[in-house]
Amino acid sequence: MTKKDIVRTISEELGLTQLKTKEIVQKTFDGIIDVLVNDGRIELRNFGVFEVKKRAARKGRNPKTGDTVDVPEKFVVTFKAGREMEQRVNHVPGPETDTRYLDSLLADREADGDMD
Repeated sequence: MTKKDIVRTISEELGLTQLKTKEIVQKTFDGIIDVLVNDGRIELRNFGVFEVKKRAARKGRNPKTGDTVDVPEKFVVTFKAGREMEQRVNHVPGPETDTRYLDSLLADREADGDMD
């Protein structure tokens, strides 16, 4: 699923224009990024926690030449799913237990003209 798919789904469910919905979705993403930059952590109840962590400098290896290279320290964003998300994801029927899920995904893609 892409941001465009999210915008389309929300737009249809709430009866908003896709342009207005896109603006709302983008503002939400921008807000999350701003909080991470300023505070280093954002907790969204029932969804999860995004957190900025420092990854230490290390020695790496250039896969092409095999030479050892210094990889500098950097900051990375981590995500830990909330309890409700974990429970819902672990109870979603998969293709091996319920083919209706896969069939609906394929039908959506065909309707959108995404199938080649």
